[in-house]
Amino acid sequence: MANISELQQHRLKFKPALPNVLRNGAAALKIKQGKPTQSVSDQETVKKIFPHTYGMPEISFVKGKNADVKKPIRAAVVLSGGQAPGGHNVIAGILDGLKKANPKNKLFGFLGGPGGVLENKIKEITPALMASYRNTGGFDLIQSGRTKIETEEQLAKAKENILKNNFDAFIVVGGDDSNTNAGVIAEYFKKNGAPASVIGVPKTIDGDLKNELIETSFGFDTATKIYAELVGNICRDVNSARKYWHFVRLMGRSASHITLEVGFKTQPNITLIGEEVLAKNMTLSQVIDSIAAVITARAADGKNFGVCLVPEGLIEFIPEMKELIAALNDVLAENETALAAGSSFAEKKDFVISKLPANLAALMKSLPAGIAAQLMLDRDPHGNVQVSLIETEKLLIEMLSVKLKTIKAEGKYGGKFSAITHFFGYEGRCGAPSNFDANYCYALGYNAAVLALNKCSGYLSSVRKLVKAPAQWECGGVPLTMMMNIERRKGKEKPVIKKALVELNGAPFKQLEKTRGEWAKTESYVFPGPIQFCGPASVTDMTTKTLQYEQKKK
Repeated sequence: MANISELQQHRLKFKPALPNVLRNGAAALKIKQGKPTQSVSDQETVKKIFPHTYGMPEISFVKGKNADVKKPIRAAVVLSGGQAPGGHNVIAGILDGLKKANPKNKLFGFLGGPGGVLENKIKEITPALMASYRNTGGFDLIQSGRTKIETEEQLAKAKENILKNNFDAFIVVGGDDSNTNAGVIAEYFKKNGAPASVIGVPKTIDGDLKNELIETSFGFDTATKIYAELVGNICRDVNSARKYWHFVRLMGRSASHITLEVGFKTQPNITLIGEEVLAKNMTLSQVIDSIAAVITARAADGKNFGVCLVPEGLIEFIPEMKELIAALNDVLAENETALAAGSSFAEKKDFVISKLPANLAALMKSLPAGIAAQLMLDRDPHGNVQVSLIETEKLLIEMLSVKLKTIKAEGKYGGKFSAITHFFGYEGRCGAPSNFDANYCYALGYNAAVLALNKCSGYLSSVRKLVKAPAQWECGGVPLTMMMNIERRKGKEKPVIKKALVELNGAPFKQLEKTRGEWAKTESYVFPGPIQFCGPASVTDMTTKTLQYEQKKK
């Protein structure tokens, strides 16, 4: 690894803290089984799809002798989907967990994501190689990819390559879609007699892979700190210049967790939460009205400036837009050949509109050409609309400009509206992990190694009680099928891990409700500055506000 910065040199010296229960390695741990589990919904359907892995119990690790884990094994790891800070520490944790059990254990990485599994591109991850990647950002040790292993041919090829390399365990580091894929592979292996265990690790900066036993996905802590630094800088600029409205769209795909967390860290004037928009059944016009109300109220106080946070997936939460996107997904999936033959965007748009119900066709026609084009972009390999490419903040500004002119014509607004847009997404995905993520990721990886050594297939690595000191964290595994439901993807009903959205009855959102009225009127901005690696533990090791509010009473 070339070009190591001064900060990276310093971070390589950081020693992640392991939970007490893991410190003596897998040979000093026994499995404690909980009750049998069931999927979060659609139980009968999910059970039929996963007959060999459905209903497995939750497991936790407790102290006890376990000589069975001392037999040498060969394990493989793959990074799947978008990057998230701390991935290298997950791999370091897996490696150290394996070597602690038996120095003869070996770890290999599939290169370039799941595509590397199908192409059998591997490299051994040795302690010497790992040494220069510990506590660093990025996924560049083995890279990532978005190929989905789902067809019978792909599953057979994955099985062939896993067996060809004599791998006893296959660890998938990914988000909800990637871990759904891990569940599919685990089921396929058990059905077809492949002895390798399949284990998942919860990764996504979006924060939407969570439940009672997966309290947060790794990378969320670091990414929100990076975004909060950038938004805080903008807040300070706004408070200094006092002449612009800044609209900041934040990554997060189909959930608003990032926006909520950055809102807590910076206290902007407006923090839009997509889940609230959906619950209130708000139209696009009503969303505009709510923003305009804050803008006009501030203008009445002589404040023609402010900051508005926009979640990346907002457009999918507006019911009429959500309905349109769902219909577009089906039309695009069912008419790929006809659309490919279209010679221009206008021709393709007209074709798509002709396939939509009248109300959705009218909505599609009313949208600015740029937004309509972005809604028709190719879906990702999992069938999701690529919301990171939809410039929602520009749509809001365009519609607000029209709305405010109307209000001004009525004599109800005498302010000036000048807006600037930002999109913060990729800036946060490969940052050097915070102390929290460095510790958490290392524990997740080490825990995954223990699951592999115990031949626990179809499980997701779980490290919890995260608001406590790392020594007190609890470890175990959650059945992947436990988190699944049935959703429509690419025109078909498929099992997927259910996304955890912002809960409007949850403590974090309730906290936002208490404070956002004051934030709207005043300059309550907070400027968190850069991520702190040195200083008191109260700064360097603190977790997210979201987790603090969620676990305040636990």
